[in-house]
Amino acid sequence: MLFAIIIGGLIGYAFGKFPGFLIGAAIGAFLLNLLKRRLIGKLQSIQSGFIESVFAVMGALCKADGLISRDEIQMAEAMFVRFRLNEDQKAKAKTAFNRGKEPDFDLDAELNRFLQASGRQPAFLQMFLQVQVSAVAADGKVHPAEHEMLVKIARGLGLPESQVDQLEAMLRGAHTNRAGAGQPSSADQISDAYKVLGVSPSASDDELKKAYRKLMSENHPDKLAGRGLPESMREMAEERTREISHAYDVIKEARKKSA
Repeated sequence: MLFAIIIGGLIGYAFGKFPGFLIGAAIGAFLLNLLKRRLIGKLQSIQSGFIESVFAVMGALCKADGLISRDEIQMAEAMFVRFRLNEDQKAKAKTAFNRGKEPDFDLDAELNRFLQASGRQPAFLQMFLQVQVSAVAADGKVHPAEHEMLVKIARGLGLPESQVDQLEAMLRGAHTNRAGAGQPSSADQISDAYKVLGVSPSASDDELKKAYRKLMSENHPDKLAGRGLPESMREMAEERTREISHAYDVIKEARKKSA
């Protein structure tokens, strides 16, 4: 802020000496505050749109198999806690979830609304999809009807179908890692690890490292927060980076053993 005031003051001074300096400094401070308010307003708009769209689509996804079970409702309520929503956000999330359950819910329109609000930032779109995968697979499984809808959601966001496979693999990896920490990786785990990093088993070590670093950079929690990701979803962003790192370690260990 001080820098903007000084610059404004110097410009003012060039035109009107000391009085001009004072006027220029005041204008610089005013413009900076205006810019900050606009940036904060934009971030808040993105965050609000993120939460509402997430739960609206979640409601539609939970109904993909024709019925919303009590377990799925409890899952949605657990998401309220996980995302640390305040009372106002909870009310909006519940309204959005119920809207998504309606027969006339327009999934394509909701996804397009989110695309506009998020500025089509790839990391945001991937995080949105990750929330949906996590929501329907709390037990580590994704049913066929849910998988089909996840693919539809990915396409609506302009993401490749492989993103769904990647996130499902990440989810399986998380469950396997918690259940069998310290155990040697199986062939399925290694296969899933390659899916998580989005590379084929034939990729070179350099290609593997490049893919890993790119994903870690794109999904860094601080970077996503700066772009408008709600602080309440930071935990999920951190979880994603842990799984990316774990997948990389699984592949490196497998390659080391086979060398």
